[in-house]
Amino acid sequence: MAEAGSESLQESNPEAHSSEPDLRSVLVTSVLNLEKLDTDLYRGTHHWVPRTRRLFGGQIVGQALVAAAHSVSEHLFAHSLHCYFVRAGDPSVPVLYQVERSRDGRSFSVRSVKAIQHGQSILILQASFHSQQPSPLQHQFSMPTVPSPDVLLTVEELIQRFLSKPDLADNTRQGLNKFLAEEVPIEIKPINPPDSFRRVPLEPKALFWVRARGFIGPGDMKLHRCVAAYVSDYAFLGTALLPFPSYRSQFSASLDHAMWFHSTFRADEWMLYEVESPWAGAGAVEGSSRAGCGGRTVFWQLPALKKE
Repeated sequence: MAEAGSESLQESNPEAHSSEPDLRSVLVTSVLNLEKLDTDLYRGTHHWVPRTRRLFGGQIVGQALVAAAHSVSEHLFAHSLHCYFVRAGDPSVPVLYQVERSRDGRSFSVRSVKAIQHGQSILILQASFHSQQPSPLQHQFSMPTVPSPDVLLTVEELIQRFLSKPDLADNTRQGLNKFLAEEVPIEIKPINPPDSFRRVPLEPKALFWVRARGFIGPGDMKLHRCVAAYVSDYAFLGTALLPFPSYRSQFSASLDHAMWFHSTFRADEWMLYEVESPWAGAGAVEGSSRAGCGGRTVFWQLPALKKE
């Protein structure tokens, strides 16, 4: 990942699964694109703001990883990250990313990143990078057997089906239309999506096919891990609330986050995203997820979210 100013993180190829005129993923052109201000100092100005009207935690994690990746050698790839969300982000002002080069070894490098607004940290991230090396020891859990993404509907298509119901309550219709207007930069196809109208308690587990909207390509494989970091903070709380279909959270915020990257992958190709929440209590929920592509586990994460 070459150091750059406000330029796009990579030059893109016109081939893609998107049919829009500009085939590049918005995650590349704006959402994860940083402006270089000085050595190890970057600014992020393009924010995707969800309905909470606060900054999306996944974007801050993804941008912080982009800043860290700018500071390491081309042959080093992120293999893990750990971070704490310290304060809620303000979508009305830019985010500064300050990188500290904690260690550079032969095959490992460690970086610390602070995401800063109004002179205060909103996120603290540590990331470890290493060179890709073959291993004589390899094993992994088998990925679940699920329907192909080709035969499933996207979240937006499922919502359109709900909107076609003549007996849909006005407030529900309003909420669904607001969700459609958000233009989420990732594409999601749920497997066995819950029936929101039946309000039946379900096990806190969910499976999704997920990929970035638009084209990223193989030119910068580091960037795909940053996109995965962005995706990793999406849809977890909804899974944790599946046993409580009538509960409506008034406030929720990510507390901490950890990810491990096991192999190279393309975030603009379908990944199977498996989420579960084994515990909830004391105003907090915990969980884990993993993603697979081509039968391989490509990353594992352990997020924790708190409701107040």
